[in-house]
Amino acid sequence: MFIEVLKSKIHRVTITEGNLNYIGSITIDEALMEAAGMIENERVDIYNITNGERFSTYAIKGERGSGVIGLNGAAAHKAAVGDLVIIASYCSMDFEEAKRWHPTVIFPKDNHLV
Repeated sequence: MFIEVLKSKIHRVTITEGNLNYIGSITIDEALMEAAGMIENERVDIYNITNGERFSTYAIKGERGSGVIGLNGAAAHKAAVGDLVIIASYCSMDFEEAKRWHPTVIFPKDNHLV
């Protein structure tokens, strides 16, 4: 049996930009993606701490070290610049393997690694 478990999480980052005229996704500082073990085009869930919205999209790399967290396309309607969010990714694995699994969780400060 396979189950879905938390793979990685970027905890409490701030939305820095929104771009309605883009085809979709969330732009994430490449350094944050790397530290969290996320890759470009990976499905991510966004949990908006500020307004309670929860939605899924895919990640694209933003400029390394910029601190950018930008919602694009329709997702830009789900959060405003300044909102706090959690970005999570999941993976499927064997039930027994999942019992021993430990996700990667990072806690950026002001959208940068500490």
